[in-house]
Amino acid sequence: MTNETKQLLHSIPAIIQKTFPVPGRFRGSLPSKIAELSRLLTNNRGERSLSYLNRPEYLSAYLYYFLPWNLHRLCFLLPTLEIKLSLNDTITDIGCGPLTLLSALWITYPNLRKIPLEINCIDRSGPALEAGKKFFITLCESTGIKDIPWKINIIKEEINFKKLNSNTKRKKASLVTAVNIFNEIYEKLPHSNTEGLRLAAESAVKYLHNEAAKNAPILVVEPGIPQAGKFISVLRNEMLKINRPPLSPCTHSAACPYLSGPKSGHAITRGRNWIDTKKRWCHFAFEAAIIPKELWRLSVAAKLPKERLVFSYLFADKVSENIIKNDIETKSDARVISDAFILPENLYGRYGCSKQGLILITGDENKIEKLHSLSLVPQSSLIEFNANIQYDKKSGAIISPIKTR
Repeated sequence: MTNETKQLLHSIPAIIQKTFPVPGRFRGSLPSKIAELSRLLTNNRGERSLSYLNRPEYLSAYLYYFLPWNLHRLCFLLPTLEIKLSLNDTITDIGCGPLTLLSALWITYPNLRKIPLEINCIDRSGPALEAGKKFFITLCESTGIKDIPWKINIIKEEINFKKLNSNTKRKKASLVTAVNIFNEIYEKLPHSNTEGLRLAAESAVKYLHNEAAKNAPILVVEPGIPQAGKFISVLRNEMLKINRPPLSPCTHSAACPYLSGPKSGHAITRGRNWIDTKKRWCHFAFEAAIIPKELWRLSVAAKLPKERLVFSYLFADKVSENIIKNDIETKSDARVISDAFILPENLYGRYGCSKQGLILITGDENKIEKLHSLSLVPQSSLIEFNANIQYDKKSGAIISPIKTR
């Protein structure tokens, strides 16, 4: 994360207060409204109306608390993705809320700030859309740009993933995004309903694919909870069926270690190590170390302090005419999926996900601490195990030491 990104993130609470001032007589009740909205978004989902952001008290709570936290998550993720946009390209953001993804792009991709782009911001809540546009304009002004070259189309539209968009006037997008929108689908399904989850992912993929140009990537970001991680893994499978291979976090287009193979874990099939999904799911976490004091104080007052920023995501590639199925016996790069921990013999380790399944990346403290959640470890940096594969007794992971040089 660059210094400019950190500075902009630190200014977000002040921008929100400037754009959406809360009268003094209502400011004291803001933490309780934040806590109430958090319960509706988590434990009491069944009581939540899909139009909850149309209520002024919930919209204020969302803007002051959830918007900045979501911006922090996205600003950790977006710089790791190779988002390439050209003059007059179109972005379509499904379920955009108060333009969170758009604002995060502005913060993390300064090279795009002077490029004319067209952005379709689609949400069912008119007040959230209008609030997001006001916030985005103020954010742009804070970076010294008043004449914004981006054309923002505010589109109030019901989002039904089982029904494809019939608006033929909407240009197919060069990038399609969907952030924190699919939880409205999978949160209603029992965790054991695997087929229901697959059908939901299938509908989502058809909807997103219908909005995208053939050469356009698709980005989906969800909360880092177990059911979200499972949904992302299923979504990945459905993307592969229409020849959209994963760009990130996956390092390959082979079967997902979180879904395939033995359910018991620790089992090795055809030389592949599968992840026990009862204990792990596809998600990434960062320490909340750069949070502005104003946001932290508000979080504490709402009794919702956060120590980590957690999310699950899938960045799917453009349509491929022919996805090459790599041999599962060959090695691939690894994506770090855990914190560092101490191992015997003065070693440290982090778990990684690769074509082989779960691997345990080992090395001295200095090398392991330099990695972090989401780090990509090239196969050239890991010692070739060939026929001398060793497995971690605790997890069943393939042990992959980092080369000393």
